[in-house]
Amino acid sequence: MLRMLEAQAPAKQTATDTISTLSSRLASATLLEDRRAAILGLRSFAKEYPASVASGALRGLIASLTKDAEDVDTIKVVLETLLMLFNPNEHSPEASDEIALWLADEFTQRQDNITILLDLLETPDFYSRLYSLQLIQAIFSARPERTQECILTAPLGTPRLVATLDDPRDAVHNAGLVLLNDLSQASSELQKLFVFENAFEKIFSMIEADGSLTQGGIVVQDCLSLLANLVRFNASNQTTFRETGGVAKFAALLPGAKKSKRSRSNEDEDDWLSPQSDKNIWGLLAILRMFLVRGSTSTSPNQNAFHKHGLLQQVLNLAFDPSTSIPIKIEALNTCADMIRGNAHLQRGFSQLQVRPIVDPKPTANGTKPTNGISSVYVIEALLDLALSPAGNDLFDARFAACECIKAYFYNDLEIRLHFLQRTIDGHLFGGDETANVLTTLITGSQGSQAVDPYRIWFAATVLFHLIFDDHEAKNRLMQVVEGDASNGEEVVTCIQTLTANLIASLQLGEDGRIPIAYLMLLSGWLFEDTAAVNDFLGEASSLQSLVQNALKTSADQVVIRGLSAALLGIIYEFSTKDSPVPRRDLHPILTTKLGREKYLDALSQLRQHPLVRDFEVIPRDGSSSGTLPDVFFDATFVDFLKDNFSRLSRAIDRDPGLEIQISHEGIDRDLVDSLRGQLEEKAQVINKMQSELLTLEQKLNQEQADHRRTQESSLTQLNTIKRINDDLHSNHEADIKKMEREHRQTVLDMENKHNLQLAALNNKVQETAKETTLAVSRAKQEYEDKLHESNKVRVDLERRLSAANEARQVALETIRGFEQTQRRTKDEIAIVRETISKLEINLRESEAQIIKLKEEKKALQETIDNLKRENQGLKTTMQDQTWKVKDAEEKARKAEASVKEKEEARTAVQTELDDLFVVLGDLEEKRARDKKRLKELGDEVSDADDDEDEDGDEDDGEETEK
Repeated sequence: MLRMLEAQAPAKQTATDTISTLSSRLASATLLEDRRAAILGLRSFAKEYPASVASGALRGLIASLTKDAEDVDTIKVVLETLLMLFNPNEHSPEASDEIALWLADEFTQRQDNITILLDLLETPDFYSRLYSLQLIQAIFSARPERTQECILTAPLGTPRLVATLDDPRDAVHNAGLVLLNDLSQASSELQKLFVFENAFEKIFSMIEADGSLTQGGIVVQDCLSLLANLVRFNASNQTTFRETGGVAKFAALLPGAKKSKRSRSNEDEDDWLSPQSDKNIWGLLAILRMFLVRGSTSTSPNQNAFHKHGLLQQVLNLAFDPSTSIPIKIEALNTCADMIRGNAHLQRGFSQLQVRPIVDPKPTANGTKPTNGISSVYVIEALLDLALSPAGNDLFDARFAACECIKAYFYNDLEIRLHFLQRTIDGHLFGGDETANVLTTLITGSQGSQAVDPYRIWFAATVLFHLIFDDHEAKNRLMQVVEGDASNGEEVVTCIQTLTANLIASLQLGEDGRIPIAYLMLLSGWLFEDTAAVNDFLGEASSLQSLVQNALKTSADQVVIRGLSAALLGIIYEFSTKDSPVPRRDLHPILTTKLGREKYLDALSQLRQHPLVRDFEVIPRDGSSSGTLPDVFFDATFVDFLKDNFSRLSRAIDRDPGLEIQISHEGIDRDLVDSLRGQLEEKAQVINKMQSELLTLEQKLNQEQADHRRTQESSLTQLNTIKRINDDLHSNHEADIKKMEREHRQTVLDMENKHNLQLAALNNKVQETAKETTLAVSRAKQEYEDKLHESNKVRVDLERRLSAANEARQVALETIRGFEQTQRRTKDEIAIVRETISKLEINLRESEAQIIKLKEEKKALQETIDNLKRENQGLKTTMQDQTWKVKDAEEKARKAEASVKEKEEARTAVQTELDDLFVVLGDLEEKRARDKKRLKELGDEVSDADDDEDEDGDEDDGEETEK
């Protein structure tokens, strides 16, 4: 019987059951020790069963943070358990990304839960502060926006977070630094609050404590990252930084700054450089550029503050230091360009700064290089030498940055631009200047070095393009440059014709495409809206034919050059005149017949759609270290110029050859102008003829008067007659002359009035059309922006709601599936328990029946013993014969008593086991009721059969309990 009971004992409890039991104990325990024991048990399951632990004990764990806040050991275990739930074992069957979302939702949906974690930052305990920071970090990773909102609304939330940077323990302040980094990335409100809590001062203290830029490690990089988050696109924080002495701290951080006495005493230690040094210096330069965003209102005061503290010279020295790595040189040069661009005062003083050149010094007269060091040169000379000297691909980005520095030097300053251009022209014409010259580089053209380094010409063309772009005075000065001396019998060639010849030569020789592209960019910008430059170009008619032939090429690798050639032809035709060396009426058939309207438009369209032009703004510009040339072909300003004027160039071929483009007007009819000029010339000829006739008559009259005076033989009548005739003739001539002059003036005035009326009408019409178009576009744009804004708001709201609904649905589905699995397991366990109980009840009834039978046998035996004892008194004579019977009965009685005792013990054990099973059954029924209630709350339908089954089970349990 005992073996049967052991075989029918319940199965070993599963992990899910244990987690459920521990969760119940955590929720119901009143003693701290009991809660701690339950939490320790849950922690052992958190890595492998995160979903089960979270579903049963998450709220209990969060509540324990408040209940047991005074007990450091319990808080540590709770935080460790919560962190394990956020980072479960990857191979766990319950591991899922949705668990982190569910946990984060539980924390962020109630402000108090985040406040609890922030309160723990006030405790001095190491683990409480560290684990709280890590837990907030995990919650933020899952729900960033909600976490930011909770921190913003929590009392003393930001001060407590920023205060962790002052913690002397590395692990704590590093965790706080990482958390502040993440929180400040996308919230301007948090950025301002962090700065208000003196975050700048704490960041610089951490940088200095970690060894500054040159000796610091990853902590310095994280500090710079936080600093960048606080000042990027945040003008108020930049102002605060500037006004609280932050710029001076920048100057102290940069290499080359004057060191304090303490630092000078540790010069041996300063010689060591951290492997992180270059990244840290590059990061600081990148932060400097965040203060210098083009077009920002705070850029100008930031530039002045940087210059005041000597940062411009420091960054220049860093850029031209031979020991500086190439990436640092590039970022330093770009930073210098941003520091002076658009600031007239700094631009004018920039050229007076001196640096040590990067390129090798030029040999002396005897062919040797100086060995006693490299003397300083003016920064513009060093930049030109760097950009225009032949170099490998590894220096491309540095040369590009030097070119940007040069362009920033004369950016939006006509005076500096003209001065720089004049110095360039004088240096080319008169020589005597060893500095690299952009004009000399372009006029000299391709040489052996360009075959390896085509960017020498490309950089020169880019700088010159910016010098003359949209500046007629600069173009006129450059047009005065000629090659050849006519007094020595040399052919005089203009600058434009020389550059055009170099362009055609590069195309014919098949040189690298960057060289002809550079010339085409420069010539397009020069000839645009410059009739004199167009006429200069057309002075060499063969150049026009070469451009047409190049625009007719259809090879795939010539799309860009073909399109630029067509664009240059369109510019030449657009701004040509009747008086051009190749008249406008002759240019039109060249474009329409030899090139063809369709091919012209196709070439322009393919250029506009080419990725180098279409995607110019998004294509990364990176230098190449693999031996191939970088994919850099265009200048940004030229691409903008090309895109802005694409439609104009497309329409140019359809413009009437008789209609010339003037800079100050939309267009003027050249035939009308020529007709007016012809009429004026005819009137002038008539006036000249009449004046000559008058002069002849006057001469005759004078001759006759002289004859009359010499002879004195004429009579008074003849004299009067002659005088009257003379007066009549004179008056008639004067009247005729005045009449013709009046007619001439009237005709001229009529023609001018007619022309002015036409121009005024045309201008009024254009202005009205432009105004109407502008108003219509403005209204349409405003309506479009309003509708777009509303649609974006609706879309964002719908996406947020949809995301929340999907997340809730996923959580609900997971919960339902978990509840269904738990319900199925619970039903199976209940069935097993009920079967076990029924078996035990059957055994109990059999045991009771046996006990009753044994009692009856005992009673009968006892009666027999009594009878025998009574008979013993009367039958002493037969006692000897019956002795063995008595002994045998006594032995049976003893055995019956022993059997009864064993049955009583078995019944007691079975009754104890039944009591335990009833407790377990009650717990299971209570858990099943809770599960059904939560399923109903989540919207799941519970069948009536389940309810009936539960009611039947309850009734059966009640009957069994009564039994």
